[in-house]
This record gives sequence, C-alpha cells and structure tokens, in this order.
Amino acid sequence: METLENTVEADAKETSRLAGTVNWGTATVVGVFAGLLYGGSKEAAASISKDAEVMLKLGSTPDKREQYRLMRDAMEKRFIRVTRGSIIGGVRLGMFTATFFGIQNLLAEKRGVYDIFNVVGAGSATAATFGLIMPGSLSWRARNVLMGSVLGAAFGFPLGWAHLKLVEKANEGSLELEAGQGRKSGFG
Repeated sequence: METLENTVEADAKETSRLAGTVNWGTATVVGVFAGLLYGGSKEAAASISKDAEVMLKLGSTPDKREQYRLMRDAMEKRFIRVTRGSIIGGVRLGMFTATFFGIQNLLAEKRGVYDIFNVVGAGSATAATFGLIMPGSLSWRARNVLMGSVLGAAFGFPLGWAHLKLVEKANEGSLELEAGQGRKSGFG
C-alpha cells in the first residue's frame, strides 16, 4: 500500500509546474492562429493595388465574357495569395512561439525557478536561432544571430518582468481568496 502512495506522490511531483510557466501547446496554437490572421491580412492589404490593375483592364474590354474571365482570374489569384500568406504566417509565428515557450519552460524546469532570466534566455536563444535560418551569406547570418540574441534579450527583459509581476498579483489574489473564505461549495 505504501508503494502505491509513493508512486502517486512521485507522479504528482513530476506533473506539477512552476507558477507562471505557460502551457506550451496552448501558446503554440494561439501563435499559429495569430500568424494566420496576420499573414492573411497582410496579403489582403497588399493585393489592393493589383485589384486596381484588373479594374483598368475591365474598362478597356467591351466583351462581357472577357470581363467575367478577368474578374474570375483576379479573384482566384487573390484567394491563393491570401491563403498562401495565411499559411506561411501561421507556420512562422507558430514555430517562433513553440520554440520560445519550449526553451522558456525548459529553462524553468532545469533551473527550478521561474524568473525574468528564463524569458530573457528564451527570447535571446529563439531570436538567435531564427536569425541563423534567415537567407544570406555566412557573415550575414552571423550578424543576424548577434542582432537576434541582443534584441531577443532586450525585448524579453521588460516582457518577462511584466509577466512575473502579473503572476505574483494573481497568486496574491488567489491566496487571499483561499485564506479568507471557508467555502463549502465550488460556487463563489
């Protein structure tokens, strides 16, 4: 009986996360959907000038069938362009989000503490990695790695500090609720 209790306690310790760590899967899904919206809207806004070209061609063509064909071709091209932009944007932001939160959670787990330096390290490593895979010569990629590392840390520090303060406030509020109220039901 004692061995069963020990294994249950060991499982509970392994599955518990540090306060403030973000669920990797949820963050990745949110990143993918944000990238889909951003990429699609960017391509939709960029294709407005190309629609103007089609309208000019429509005015110069008296044949109705030719006008319909031009309009259909323009709409097909726009749909493909916006869809492609959505997919590429979703993959890019999803990969960045997955890498960032994966490294952040790995650092928090290995160090045993969740603090600002996990966010700074994850931002620096992620931006450096994505700087490395950018196209260009070896010296250009080295420059991108250095710039990504510095900018990732520079953006990660204030964001990590703000996130840490929000987590502390949320934990204070939940502790006050638990200590101040002896509720018997799950309803507030």
